Amino acid sequence: MSLFINEKQFDFWKLRRARLSNVAIATSFGISRQAVSKALLAMDGKIETALREMARANKIAIVKVNPQLGVLLGRSVPLGVDAIIFVSGSHGVQVWYEHEGDCGECEEYADCIKLLWDYADELGIALARTADPTKMAEELFGKVKEMV
Repeated sequence: MSLFINEKQFDFWKLRRARLSNVAIATSFGISRQAVSKALLAMDGKIETALREMARANKIAIVKVNPQLGVLLGRSVPLGVDAIIFVSGSHGVQVWYEHEGDCGECEEYADCIKLLWDYADELGIALARTADPTKMAEELFGKVKEMV
């Protein structure tokens, strides 16, 4: 699900998440810092709403939400496992459940690898090279939890 693809506010939000200052964002778009700040506040609200709605739809009890980072930490009520909902600039809003998978036999193997590498790149997180998406996810989301 990608809710924010055509919104300039989302571009500002991605740049802030990439650690650009409001002044730098404003300069690059030729607008005021106040306009960027106002847009980011609006986008944070939209991001938080999307994360909370996704949690509700997937029956995930919320533990912590960080709209500036685009992350919701929680626990799946029906599955009894930890879950993370996150906003990716290239993959939209995603839900990942902590699990031990047989990734080599899964049809989604390549998609999972791509999602995890892309999201790590978006956050500037270096990951150890591995062909196991479960291990990649453990490392990536462990680092994300430290950021939240």
